[in-house]
Amino acid sequence: MWTPPDALSLTDDQRRTLEAWVAARTTPQRLVFRARIILLASTGASNRHIAHQVQTSRPTVILWRQRFGVGGLAALTEDAPGRGRKATLSRAQVQQIVDATLHTPPPAATHWSTRTMAQAQGVSAATVQRIWDAHGLQPHRLRTFKLSTDPQFVEKLADVVGLYLNPPEKALVLCVDEKTQIQALDRTQPGLPLKKGRCGTMTHDYKRNGTTTLFAALNVLEGTVIGECMARHRHQEFLRFLRTVDRTTPPGLRLHLILDNYATHKHEAVQRWLAAHRRFHLHYTPTGSSWLNLVDRWFRELSQKRIRRGSFACVPELKRAIHEYMAQHNTHPRPFVWTATVEKILAKVNRCKVILDTHH
Repeated sequence: MWTPPDALSLTDDQRRTLEAWVAARTTPQRLVFRARIILLASTGASNRHIAHQVQTSRPTVILWRQRFGVGGLAALTEDAPGRGRKATLSRAQVQQIVDATLHTPPPAATHWSTRTMAQAQGVSAATVQRIWDAHGLQPHRLRTFKLSTDPQFVEKLADVVGLYLNPPEKALVLCVDEKTQIQALDRTQPGLPLKKGRCGTMTHDYKRNGTTTLFAALNVLEGTVIGECMARHRHQEFLRFLRTVDRTTPPGLRLHLILDNYATHKHEAVQRWLAAHRRFHLHYTPTGSSWLNLVDRWFRELSQKRIRRGSFACVPELKRAIHEYMAQHNTHPRPFVWTATVEKILAKVNRCKVILDTHH
């Protein structure tokens, strides 16, 4: 019979760290395995009992007890050198693949694929994929961006964000915009319904049955939407919508409208009407910054949930669908909560400018 070893001595900090490793869901399993061995060893359990508890061999338990005794917690996080399969590519070859991915285009193409890179470098596509995964490279993905060139960008940004984060008292903040050219598309053949094991289907071709323009005002506080579909997109229609907003909002409140710099919004007739209706105050977003207008976020919901998969035989049918969605939304409204401060937005914009300057 083996003589039971003495219990391992742990400090309070070591014990808390080991217990945290075992409890955390993101801890690598090999580290959880080693931490459990040390925690059990600290209770005075025999090596044979510990091996049974963690489903390993007695020599393995002895090995990690010895390593902990020499190197402490750091020894548990390190693997012995020489373990595992030897690398078949040198560091220089790996760096060559990374540099080629980042700095060179493939022949007659815009970006590399695993197969084209493998062919160019003389390795397998799986090898390229592992190297890309290890370095966080995804050449097949592309994200769009736009930096505003408005000379008054900071002033307009502060004005709009200030309305979101610190709205004035006895006033409503409304995000106003137009979703133009909404098409009444009818599919050429009826689609197949959703069923178990098969998604719904629709034909890729369609018939155009006209368009409409949706004028909308999103109440930032409540999340409700005032909307109206019109045939055209001129200052006359915009004035008509402003009158609708005037009628459907409490008369004792000032109205702060956030909208873009479209010429329709600044027409002389619109300016004269606003001068006669002093409770309206217009706040313009910077040029090329439609992301500042929260009603565009609601437009995306409308497109995804009601229009994109719809089939409309005529414009009146499309209008009915839009107004039905709007009525359903206003029954259970959920406001979009703005959280980004001016400082955070400017810091992100400045980082983008530095990156662009670096690559020019």
